[in-house]
Amino acid sequence: MYCIECGGPLTLMYAKGEGLVPYCKSCGQFRFPQFATAVSMVVVNRAKDKILLAKHLGQEEYILFAGYIKKGETAEKAVCREFKEETNLNTVKAKYMSSRYHEPRNVLMLNFLMMAEDGELKIDTKELEEVSWFSIPEALERVKKDSTAEIFLKNAVNEIKKL
Repeated sequence: MYCIECGGPLTLMYAKGEGLVPYCKSCGQFRFPQFATAVSMVVVNRAKDKILLAKHLGQEEYILFAGYIKKGETAEKAVCREFKEETNLNTVKAKYMSSRYHEPRNVLMLNFLMMAEDGELKIDTKELEEVSWFSIPEALERVKKDSTAEIFLKNAVNEIKKL
């Protein structure tokens, strides 16, 4: 770990009320870890009986739609923008579900359950290889196992059952 200001090495030091926090001896400052923030979407159709999953370029398994939040953008706006960019479909409504830190990409994922407008899918072929609607049981079967996507999907399915 290195300081974002001076590039010097960080050491863990106790900060009152915070526990062990990276500390820069050169700057004399605590440096809380920084990471990107992204949205993840469990996409359902209007009938709430199908879930849309995606395969990204070069990937073998289906995952959820996701994208980074741009500077100055709200998570709610990012959900609509990212989904529109990747599918050319609009968002009917979106509901925040939960968050999870995704260590492989050093990103905090904010998950939403969203309903897609009916229409023709036109996928962004620069990002996606395949997009398919699945029944809820099929989506649970097809989503990448032991992944953040699977955790978010299972949580969303429980919410869909309540609707």
